[in-house]
This record gives sequence, C-alpha cells and structure tokens, in this order.
Amino acid sequence: MIVEDIDINRVENVDDLIRQFYKAGGFTAKKLGEAVDIFEEMIRHDYYIFLTFPACIVATGTRGVIKEMVKRKIVHGIITTCGTLDHDLARSFKPYYHGTFFADDTKLHEKGINRLGNIFIPNESYGTIIEEKMGEIIESIRDGMGTREIAWEIGKRLSNDAILYWAWKNKIPVYIPAITDGAVGWQIWMHSQERKIKIDILKDEKELSDIFFEKEKIGGVIIGGGVSKHHVIWWAQFHGGLDKAIYITTASEWDGSLSGARLREAISWGKVKSTAKHITVEGDATVLLPLIAASIIQRI
Repeated sequence: MIVEDIDINRVENVDDLIRQFYKAGGFTAKKLGEAVDIFEEMIRHDYYIFLTFPACIVATGTRGVIKEMVKRKIVHGIITTCGTLDHDLARSFKPYYHGTFFADDTKLHEKGINRLGNIFIPNESYGTIIEEKMGEIIESIRDGMGTREIAWEIGKRLSNDAILYWAWKNKIPVYIPAITDGAVGWQIWMHSQERKIKIDILKDEKELSDIFFEKEKIGGVIIGGGVSKHHVIWWAQFHGGLDKAIYITTASEWDGSLSGARLREAISWGKVKSTAKHITVEGDATVLLPLIAASIIQRI
C-alpha cells in the first residue's frame, strides 16, 4: 500500500479526514483510521459492544461524546468507575471550570477548589451537590440492588445531557465494579448507617455472565485501564476472548501495568481472541474519542 499525502482540500467532514489518516501511513493517524474501521465492522455485523472508560473524562467535555454514543445506541453496555456517577450527577446541576495543570494546589485547597488535571471543581459543584441530590435519590435505592439498577435510578432523575439519563432511557446497562470508590458510593454507605442498604454486586456479575455466555459476537471500545478495562476482558475470557477490540491509552507498556498493556498481551490470557481484529491507539482520549465517534456517526 502506497503512502498517500493528506489533502486537506478534500476534507469536508471528520470521516473524510479519518479515511485519509489511514491512507497517509501516519504513526498514530493510521492506527486511528484502523480503529474506526474496526468499530464500523462491529456495528455493521451486530456485535454486542462494551464501552469502558475511567471517570476522569466525564469531568471534561468528552462527556458529551459518550452521551451521544449512548443516546444513539452505538454501544450496548458500559463498565466504568464510581466517579462517572459522581461527575455525571454533579454536572447535571452545577458547572465545572477550566483550570490549569500548573495551579498552586495548596491555594486551591484553601479556596475549596478541587483540581482534576486542568479542570477546576469547586466543592459546591462536587461533594456538596452530590450529597444533596443523593439525599433525594437514596429512598429509591432498595436493599439488594445491583450497580446497574443504581445507575439507572440516578439516570432517570437527570437531564437529557447526562450519560446516565440515556443509559436509563435506552436500557443500556452501566456496571460499576468499584461502586464504593467515589462520592456516590460513599453517600450510599453513609445512608446505610440509618437503614439497611446492601449493594448486590453479584447481581451485576450474573447479568454480565448472561451477556458473555449468550452473545455470539462481543466487541470492546476500551478507554484507559484500571478496573473498567480489566472487568470487560476478565469476563471476555469466558466467551473465548473479545471478537474485536479498540484500546486508547496514554500509559507505557514497560512497567507491566494493565493500563500500559496492549491488546496483544490480552491474547496470551485468552481475553482477546487470537483471530480478533484489534488496535491499540496511543493518545489522549479527550482528543481521540471525539474523532472516532464523529467519524463512526457519519459512516452509519
């Protein structure tokens, strides 16, 4: 295949650019083109597609990209962290602000401002509003619910710019394996001191089991590492491995971390099939995911 120059004069939309990325043979550019091609194949061949991601990107405008993917039913299941519940809930009622990586964190703490990368989150936009809203929602959280049920209970009370609203509306399951590792989970624990509330995470595992044993073809759009990534590939081994997968990461491979592990490593564990089309794209998901989503929406 001959390397072709990118002709920006022939770019009318994002997908035009992504298609040229592939032909250009650029380093990450070609990988991005491959990622969209794999994603398109998943959609057109009726894969059950899991989207996994860490909560940090929900604090940014990338939240709107994920919301649109869920609204359009481009993905069919989500595995994420408790912070996604936190940020999606909080941002439905209060603003987050542009900040800088180079702020004085001691001064920010004194002012009641939390820094997430270059995003500033005042206490009233996070802990305070989550405590207030969870105080209203908690009565609907019954003893023995799984995290998918809790996510939907929250979602149906949010506005239509929220990820969880569309997950509830479209009945797309959202699983939070580490539900207590965040403000929403902590609020549930706090209220459990006053009345019996037990979260049944094994109920979630039964639902995941049904998906991985029953669905013929399963794909993954995996953003970042940690528990979100691992939980989908953990279950995938009982399916014989993911049938197709895309992975976006900024982590290095040399430290042996799951975040740094490329998808080819998962083949050795039986978590991605040896015959599966897969690609790892190195880069910032707040740049890459909007490009992928915009391109795939234009294609389908």
